Amino acid sequence: MEKNVRLSLLFDLYGGLLSDSQFEVMVDFLNNDLTISEVAENRGITRQAVKDMVSKVEKKLENFEQKLHFMERIERLEREIRSLKKED
Repeated sequence: MEKNVRLSLLFDLYGGLLSDSQFEVMVDFLNNDLTISEVAENRGITRQAVKDMVSKVEKKLENFEQKLHFMERIERLEREIRSLKKED
């Protein structure tokens, strides 16, 4: 799975657990498809600060998934549903 697609899915699942500033930066980066430079300019912070935040949030979201396994469960259920549909 492409890195940004996985990150977007994890963000959809666990984004509500992030701080407000982390959430807003990730909305701009992932959902609004802004570059790190554009996010930095819009927020009046450095590109490095945005890059660090995106990296930190990515690790945080992966950590949530390692502990909670929601995305893994969803993927398993989707496979089971597809399998059942094929049997019909």
